[in-house]
Amino acid sequence: MPKSPAPPYINRELSWLEFNQRVLNEARREDLPLLERVKFLAITASNLDEFFQVRIGGLMAMRRSGIKKRDDSGLTPTRSLAMLRQRILRMKEEQYALFNEALVPALADAGIRLLAAGDVGLENTSQLAATFEDQIFPLLTPLAVDEGEPPPLIPALQLIVACRLHDAADKSSRHALVPIPDSLPRRITVTGEDEGLSFILIEDLVAMHAARLFPGETVTASTTFRITRNSDIAVQEEDTIDLADEMEDVLTARRFSDTVRLELRADAPRDLAAMLRKVTAAGPQEIYQIDGPPGLASFMELAFLPDHEHLRDTDWPAQNSPAITPGTTMFETISSGDMMLFHPYESFDPVIRLLEEAAADPDVLAIKQVLYRTAKKSRIIDALIAAAENGKNVTVLVELKARFDEARNLDRADELQRAGAQIVYGVKGLKTHAKICMIIRREAGHLRRYVHLGTGNYNESTARLYTDISYLTCKAEYGSDASLFFNAVSGRSKLLRFQRLVPAPTAMKPMLLDLISGEAERARQGLPARIVAKVNSLQDPDIIAALYKASRAGVEIKLNVRGICCLKPGDPKFSKNISVVSIIDRFLEHARIFYFHQDGDAKVYIASADWMTRNLEKRVELMIPIEEPALKRRLERILDAFFRDNTHASLILPDGTSVRAERPKKAKPFRAQEHFHQQARNSAKAREHELAMTFEPHVPAQ
Repeated sequence: MPKSPAPPYINRELSWLEFNQRVLNEARREDLPLLERVKFLAITASNLDEFFQVRIGGLMAMRRSGIKKRDDSGLTPTRSLAMLRQRILRMKEEQYALFNEALVPALADAGIRLLAAGDVGLENTSQLAATFEDQIFPLLTPLAVDEGEPPPLIPALQLIVACRLHDAADKSSRHALVPIPDSLPRRITVTGEDEGLSFILIEDLVAMHAARLFPGETVTASTTFRITRNSDIAVQEEDTIDLADEMEDVLTARRFSDTVRLELRADAPRDLAAMLRKVTAAGPQEIYQIDGPPGLASFMELAFLPDHEHLRDTDWPAQNSPAITPGTTMFETISSGDMMLFHPYESFDPVIRLLEEAAADPDVLAIKQVLYRTAKKSRIIDALIAAAENGKNVTVLVELKARFDEARNLDRADELQRAGAQIVYGVKGLKTHAKICMIIRREAGHLRRYVHLGTGNYNESTARLYTDISYLTCKAEYGSDASLFFNAVSGRSKLLRFQRLVPAPTAMKPMLLDLISGEAERARQGLPARIVAKVNSLQDPDIIAALYKASRAGVEIKLNVRGICCLKPGDPKFSKNISVVSIIDRFLEHARIFYFHQDGDAKVYIASADWMTRNLEKRVELMIPIEEPALKRRLERILDAFFRDNTHASLILPDGTSVRAERPKKAKPFRAQEHFHQQARNSAKAREHELAMTFEPHVPAQ
């Protein structure tokens, strides 16, 4: 019997690069304000930095270990790296063409001029020399490169000026490196009489004055470079006594691990390029020649220049939720009925207020919360500290393995512990990614549990930039499940016996597979069957296989996938009933929402988890059923709006690439994010009007 063909599966890393291409396509849009285009270009560069640190770094480690096992798309690590390099080279070329040929000239036309060293006039030379002497020179520490000696340790993702030096006294030449501390700004303002803003990059200023670092020698050539190192370094938890100490070791190791990328200017002198290849131990496949300044991610700062609002999107301030009545506490609001917030269109402030009120409320006895990523200056952390200092029983699970936020989380855990909070450092062998907070309050002689469940982090900063759902309830079943959850993660008991919440890694994936197969069975019976889902990434092979099976059974499947999508849409055999869109707009799409038709009795969920193996099998996550009819309908309308978007949506094609969705002739432009913003504004205004028209009777004093 012939073996049935394996279901099609798009390579995860190549799919991620196509997502980054969609972000880059936004930077190419001439209809966007100029500084928004700069922002999107900077995002693509920042994304690539992390991609090299984690995904390329991991693949290179596998290749060095001799691993030849094929991934689900059929590629070995060696073959993956070769294909990824070719795709990244094309992306780099497009990034720098956009930067040099479109954005820099457009910025100059707008009065924001990037000057090369040769463009600096005599009148500004002394000003820049003084700036170098006063603010930069004392912070620089040159590193010698000596033949026959071990190369200097070069930190990752730091701009470094490489110099060729000549000593006229003994007619010798040598090389040296000048790392530029991250604490220094990339952009150095050049003052002048012209209107507008002129600036020079710090590496160019350092190169202009590098001779100050080497008395008696002449700098005969220089270039700027940057290296990226492997950050996919695992924590060896089995051998770890103190996880916090282990994480500090990992952070140090990242700065000096194996080189996975050397960004080298294309105009670098040959001898400097050869020296850098040697001292960084970069092979030909790790070298990326670039036609411009390395580290485009730092140009993000330009996007927020003061006094240039005319070059940015108009502000969309978060609106007050109509569910909240001014003058009432959050406990009173939640007691009157479940509520949902759609961030950032609706303010995240009620979530913060809930914690701040709990910290000061004498009837609140305990607060339990998971923290994955927090803001630099966090009112949430301040509220938890205040609660602990006020004698509340505060338990915080701080996930130290939140990649690239480990150092901040270590500091936060320290602060909380000093205030008297009980700290739990995650769950052994798993990352805790669930977004949950429980507040226990004494009311009328009984204990009542208030629960916040969400799709996003407890982070005030990202809550203004990421789209997420918050669900707040005091229903007994959700409170009971929240208690079971915290008992499991702090006491290492099992994630079992939940009434409403669906946890990973124990129950979420099996339930999703059951829900998908249930729709498939209804389709086989000739009943209406439909699945609509919004996720950041779709990679899990079992979920993809189940979706293919449901599609073949006749289920209509509509997926909104922002990033990685390993499912191949449009395959006549496997996925003819599956369409996939991706929305890239001013806010980062982050909410996870799942809809299953269920023969008209729809089941709707929000979740902290994407449909990726790491989320479903290797993390502590939560999927939350939304049962309140009005809230369910709202989520269904939110899902539907994304598939109506004809301005910022892209269609994922069968080969994993994407194309911008075309607006049908005579159809009005529809932008989902703008629609949600207008809805939030209209609802807030209607609520304000309603409150203004409410008459409060004057009761005479007794």
